Amino acid sequence: MSFDASAYGRQVADVYDETYAHLTPDAAVARLAELADGGPVCEFGIGTGRLALPLAARGLTVAGVEGSPEMAAGLRAKPGGDAIEVAVGDFSTTRVPGEFALVLLAFNTIFALPDQAAQVACFRNAAAHLRPGGRFVVEAWTPDPGAFHAGAALRPVRVAEDAVLLEAALLHPAEQRMTTTKIRFSSDGVQLLPANHRYAWPAELDLMAELAGMRREHRWEDWTGRPFTDHSREHVSVYRLPESA
Repeated sequence: MSFDASAYGRQVADVYDETYAHLTPDAAVARLAELADGGPVCEFGIGTGRLALPLAARGLTVAGVEGSPEMAAGLRAKPGGDAIEVAVGDFSTTRVPGEFALVLLAFNTIFALPDQAAQVACFRNAAAHLRPGGRFVVEAWTPDPGAFHAGAALRPVRVAEDAVLLEAALLHPAEQRMTTTKIRFSSDGVQLLPANHRYAWPAELDLMAELAGMRREHRWEDWTGRPFTDHSREHVSVYRLPESA
């Protein structure tokens, strides 16, 4: 089956902002602005602008790639969204004109790509967007197969007075793949938000960066810069292109 880069956004665009409104991007935006050092930013999987709009509000030039026309339309409908150039397509191959100080792939979106080959292509595409010395930043969870029982897991993602978000998942370790559906219960009813993940360990992502001509500069547990340890369940990894060939 061919990969449809628009599928996820088509299914979740209507409720995406409401579902993830509890995520505050302040620390991420501050860290990304620091890493960009005033230069232009390109976000792969820019979505409805959760990070792009606050970065633009700081005076940075921001562009992006988004697989879903529906998600891109949600970005353009927001104040300032129409000033952000967005190319609709698969971010493992789609190019945005120009050279960037920073390319961003946040919120586990590297795992939305269907296989290792597509993820390697994504790293190469990121490097192709970067100016010499530019940085590629990846935010992702650390795989934890031990969280599954008999290949399945059900976990609460968010429990609040107005909504409950659960995630049901099946693990396919031979392919490093997860089939997941988030279930959102609210006064509006029940909504199903399906997504598949081809997960990769941090060391595997490091090798993808090497294949693309980049080297790891930092790895933190989160956007605040806490050290990445054996117990870290997420990571923010920063890869850098050499200043010159």
